[in-house]
Amino acid sequence: MSTSRKPYIRPLDLKHGQVDMAHGSGGRAMAQLIDELFARHLGNEYLGQGDDGAVLPLPGDGRLVMATDAHVVSPLFFPGGDIGCLSVHGTVNDVAVMGAKPLYLAASFILEEGFPLGDLARIVQSMAAAASAAGVPVVTGDTKVVERGKGDGVFITTTGVGVVPPGRELSGRQARPGDVILVSGTLGDHGMAIMAERESLGFESPIVSDTAALHGLIETLLATGADLRVLRDPTRGGLATTLNEIARQSGVGMMLQEKALPVKPAVNAACELLGLDPLYVANEGKLIAICAAADAATLLNVMRLHPLGRDAAIIGEVHADDHHFVQMTTAFGGRRIVDWLSGEQLPRIC
Repeated sequence: MSTSRKPYIRPLDLKHGQVDMAHGSGGRAMAQLIDELFARHLGNEYLGQGDDGAVLPLPGDGRLVMATDAHVVSPLFFPGGDIGCLSVHGTVNDVAVMGAKPLYLAASFILEEGFPLGDLARIVQSMAAAASAAGVPVVTGDTKVVERGKGDGVFITTTGVGVVPPGRELSGRQARPGDVILVSGTLGDHGMAIMAERESLGFESPIVSDTAALHGLIETLLATGADLRVLRDPTRGGLATTLNEIARQSGVGMMLQEKALPVKPAVNAACELLGLDPLYVANEGKLIAICAAADAATLLNVMRLHPLGRDAAIIGEVHADDHHFVQMTTAFGGRRIVDWLSGEQLPRIC
């Protein structure tokens, strides 16, 4: 009986190797990249089906929630995280703020020819660790390679799927006059960590990204039975832009209290140095909660007991306003309009 032996394929050189066009060709090199890197770190029973999509069980009688996000952050590695964990956290959070339990992720990678395989491995490993910690596996994906000079290392798009149980309604349309606005922690940490790294700014207290998966904190809040109306993660455009979006959706106005806004001294200093307003700087591990006034104190206490909510604060309230303005009472007792972000204050921060 004759036996055939599989042809020898040299393992990926993750120390010195680079992405080349063959890794996106659909041939053997691409299969090797998927097997030795993506499947090795992200592997699970669903990804292992090996088809163009994953067949997934849908638990219970809930409704499906789906969210997608593209990640083009520069630099790819920054204090507190990298594009890998960021791509997991951002999409998990987008599903979770809808009141859903995140279940599965899909990921697509656009790689530039010449990108170091060692850096790609570091990104995939970080992504795998974040997905494992969140309990939300990457179950399907895609990889493309563009010619050298026509990309910027790596771009990642992730799509998340989750289920929201019957009767749970969280939406930017639900805010009502008299409601209270809470934030789960300090503002602007992620955006200023990116800018400090990008501009090589050194501070006595290093600024670290707050990137984190928030679904555990959200489940804790929902378990209180409080009358929660809106949950939102204030990413690009920061707190100010997110609140303007909600005010427009709900047809209400909002009044913030400047003295109540939690901002780290190092972030404030960096914003002053760069001429930025922390209200418009991105966050990747914070949430806004809008709830009935009677439940605000309970939610604040629950947030502060959670590791991701230690610096939570009540920052304002919702009121009737036909113009849907977001305003702020300043530290000096005056008022100012907190308008939408105009233009791109910090490009490529997520």
